[in-house]
Amino acid sequence: MNILIIGGDLRMNIAFDELKNQGYIVDSLGLKEDDNGKIEYVDVVLLPVPTTRDGKNIFCPQTNKIIPLEYVKKANKNALILSCGYEFKDLNCIDYLKLDSFCFLNAVPTAEGAIAKAINDTPFCLWKTKVLVVGNGRIAKILADRLKALKCDVTVSARKTRDFAHLDALGIKYIHTSEVAKKAKDFNIIFNTIDVKLFDELNSLKNCYLYDLSTKGCIDFDKAKQSGIKAQKLPGIPGKIAPLTAGKIIAQTTHQLIGEWVCKI
Repeated sequence: MNILIIGGDLRMNIAFDELKNQGYIVDSLGLKEDDNGKIEYVDVVLLPVPTTRDGKNIFCPQTNKIIPLEYVKKANKNALILSCGYEFKDLNCIDYLKLDSFCFLNAVPTAEGAIAKAINDTPFCLWKTKVLVVGNGRIAKILADRLKALKCDVTVSARKTRDFAHLDALGIKYIHTSEVAKKAKDFNIIFNTIDVKLFDELNSLKNCYLYDLSTKGCIDFDKAKQSGIKAQKLPGIPGKIAPLTAGKIIAQTTHQLIGEWVCKI
């Protein structure tokens, strides 16, 4: 089975080695300075996290090579395309960012990295600190669990009654997401995980630390900086904080998806 890895940060280097150790024939393009892998005859194309940042080219931070997304269409029509956050129509493509099997595991280094950032930034212990996790998706669930284990005073925002029931069963306090802006002043730290602009009025954030783990962000960061708000966007945490673990998760996901794909052929 031939795999071509295109682009990516340190995570993809780890995935490269892991897949090779599992017996796959692995080549790369845009991952290393001197690589020149060919796409035409490979069985699987593995694209990075994220597949693209600008919607035009594949994300290649380690080489700065310009590889258009259109290049992927040169793959064999029967090849399996594994992308992250981008869908190639008319190709045999799986967006692994949509898979619970990947996202729940990838949420672990994301949560640990965000917590490590908060520990380093704040002049107080997280123990007993009032923390709000905005959202109740995959990352938020892992984050709330880890914060609770650190004995933080955790509250989670959600919108659905089933989420409220689940949080209640776990003994975690909750508020409706529509109340976040109004109640932000009650918390020392806020971790946001949803792509919704929540804070038009910034005064409620004057005395807290805000860490944004979402894709698009919940706040105007330029405006927040000018107002003295301690708000930070934290993109790509797994690749920066724990590339070894994150790369192994990508390789594990790839191996599982190839197995499922082969069974369908």
